[in-house]
Amino acid sequence: MLIQPVVLSGGSGTRLWPLSREKYPKQLLALIGADSLLQATVRRVESIEGATLSPPMVVCNEDYRFVIAEQLRLMARPGRIVLEPTGKNTAPALTLAALASMQSGADPILLVMPADHVITGGAEFRRVVADGAVLAAQGAVVTFGITPDAPETGYGYIESGAPHPGGAATARGIARFVEKPDLATAQAYLAAGSYLWNSGLFMMQASVWLAAIGHCRADILAACQTAWDQGQTDGEFVRVNPEAFALCPSDSIDYAVMERIAVDGAGAPGGPRTLPPGVVMPLDAGWSDVGAWDALWDVLPKDAQGNVSQGDVLLHDCQDTLSLSEGRLLACVGVRDLVVVETSDAVLVVHKDRTQDVKKIVDRLKQLGRSESSIHRKVFRPWGCYDSVDSGERFQVKRITVKPGGMLSLQMHHHRAEHWIVVSGTARVTRGNETFLLSENQSTFIPLGTTHRLENPGRVPLDMIEVQSGTYLGEDDIVRFEDAYGR
Repeated sequence: MLIQPVVLSGGSGTRLWPLSREKYPKQLLALIGADSLLQATVRRVESIEGATLSPPMVVCNEDYRFVIAEQLRLMARPGRIVLEPTGKNTAPALTLAALASMQSGADPILLVMPADHVITGGAEFRRVVADGAVLAAQGAVVTFGITPDAPETGYGYIESGAPHPGGAATARGIARFVEKPDLATAQAYLAAGSYLWNSGLFMMQASVWLAAIGHCRADILAACQTAWDQGQTDGEFVRVNPEAFALCPSDSIDYAVMERIAVDGAGAPGGPRTLPPGVVMPLDAGWSDVGAWDALWDVLPKDAQGNVSQGDVLLHDCQDTLSLSEGRLLACVGVRDLVVVETSDAVLVVHKDRTQDVKKIVDRLKQLGRSESSIHRKVFRPWGCYDSVDSGERFQVKRITVKPGGMLSLQMHHHRAEHWIVVSGTARVTRGNETFLLSENQSTFIPLGTTHRLENPGRVPLDMIEVQSGTYLGEDDIVRFEDAYGR
């Protein structure tokens, strides 16, 4: 049995601002432990009993491709990264993954996982997935419903039906999908015992999904097929045709197919089906979608007073509070049920009961045209990263880190000059027609309008300080002549 892990890495995680931002969303962050949420998702399925696992496949936005590739490289988990030119929701993303998985002539079982969820019970998760794979191999579309422990109004629900033959005793037919309920309805669902939270986890054979999406949304399948056929492979990246994919309708797996499967099964009991059977399997494995700060507080270890603290944090007489510092000392005194998050360019203070409203702050920032809505002060690039340490009229100071073997583009600026000072490591500098090396405590000057390039030829990271001066210091003042990363 061949299983293809498919990680869907979309979404911006606005309710986890200021850590999660549009250009560096929550799935790329190490919120729990040393791994990012994406890395933890990949690691979760390193082995499934009775199955052979293909290397992971990640479907993501173009903007995240280099960071995701680097995170997979650090795990020694080479895989394929399918790039979406524009976000079109989960149904087109899964369709591209199915087409990619069948490219070599195989028809694997797709294990579809959002990149930004937390599952603490890895062994139980793998056990239930192994049971689901048996049903998927028989042609079913399997989803995993989370056993609820509270009348949660922030999740959609799945009503389970009659037992499904041919698999685990817990497998049930899907009676229906229901939207996020109000509190009274959620309490009724919890009391009924037949309702599960909709996790967004799925399993099915690639050919089964393509047949189902073709039956339910032929327009999505046609657009994805055209975009795939006209795409190209660039190393570990698979690029679909952007013009063709732009014509693809946007829809979710649930709306496009799963709700239709439920109706198809319920409408003709014992009769012929036009769609594959839908099966829901209960999953009780410490699942959370970490959708907001209160959800993160729920899953992190706490002290005796119910506090969670990360980074340089001092607490006095606090209770049930989440305090995260990325750099500066964060001190809290006598507070209850608060979330306090410090980053290099923003501080958030919110009551745990109002964490869903953090996205309204992000909306305000966007309306005001402020960069804090989308990017961090520290910006990651395929060659490394830079941190904007200070800026003022006609100057800007950055700390630049270039990973071993990293190379910035051969470029030129119309409006600024640059001073480079090596802090540690070795820099190879191209300046006009000359190329030379700089080591620790050495520096150079790049005049305005001069073609230049920075490289790290060494085996350790290159750290340096860049001081820019000029009339305009925006990131768009770059003329690229050569670029190793195809930008």
